[in-house]
Amino acid sequence: MKFLKPIPVKEIAQRFNCEIIGNADLEATGINEIHKVEKGDITFVDHEKYYSQSINSAASIIIIDKRAEFPEGKALLLCENPFEVYNQIAKEHRPFEPLNSMISESAVIHPSSVLEPNVVVGHHVRIGKNCYIQANVFIGDYTVIGDNVTIQAGTVIGTDAFYHKKTEKGFEKWRSVGRVIIENDVEVGACCTINKGVSGDTIIGEGTKMDCQIHIAHGVVVGKKCLFAAQVGIGGKTILGDEVVLYGQVGIIHNLVIGDNVVVLAGAGVNKNLESGKIYFGAPASEARVKYRELAALKMLPDFMKRNRN
Repeated sequence: MKFLKPIPVKEIAQRFNCEIIGNADLEATGINEIHKVEKGDITFVDHEKYYSQSINSAASIIIIDKRAEFPEGKALLLCENPFEVYNQIAKEHRPFEPLNSMISESAVIHPSSVLEPNVVVGHHVRIGKNCYIQANVFIGDYTVIGDNVTIQAGTVIGTDAFYHKKTEKGFEKWRSVGRVIIENDVEVGACCTINKGVSGDTIIGEGTKMDCQIHIAHGVVVGKKCLFAAQVGIGGKTILGDEVVLYGQVGIIHNLVIGDNVVVLAGAGVNKNLESGKIYFGAPASEARVKYRELAALKMLPDFMKRNRN
């Protein structure tokens, strides 16, 4: 998430009673989790295992719970509970706004687009030209929809990320301040769900076509001209290349990278990165030609064992 205007790091430190270590003249331009930070962003870390990754990321300002070495030019904000400070900054700069009408007054919808009955459009949504939004679709705050997009009945876009931090009090929900961006010429089937990012964007690339009952989790980036069949589920922050084909009931876990022109056959479970231009099958998924040989060998195993016993 980017701030409306830069915020001096001194102001943040004073507001949350943090000690500044390093460059006290910095200004924060946004806030983001470690996977998507850019120069000028604030991020946080509260576990030594991730200190190096966070401090050496693109982030300019790191909220941290202990002193640590860091590159010149950056700033650490030392405090007791970095997560609480981070989450509070997110809440204050993108506060909860209840929706009191079917279509928010702050939404911008091109007059050539068609919205059927009972479509709900949240605050600060932008919908481009020649879109067709069928009945009972929900479009959450800050969603951006390009031109020539079709969204079928019952789909829900821009819901909160399923993202919680385990604390002594239980699971504390992260404030979801990211967006969903749907590029031009995308088709989304009926009863799909697309979560917004925690602080970054969930992106559906230009020309992608999605069947019904598909779930896209927070921060997923889908490339251009992808094709997803029914009941596909993609875990948070996974990145898919261009022209990826996922057949029915494919499941992909979080934080993976799927290369360009990958095909994953129906019912597969993906738990590792997939190389470009290959066909995959099975659970866990592997190259289809290898997996089929494995299944053929497995089918012959009982006869093999019987012969060896005799």
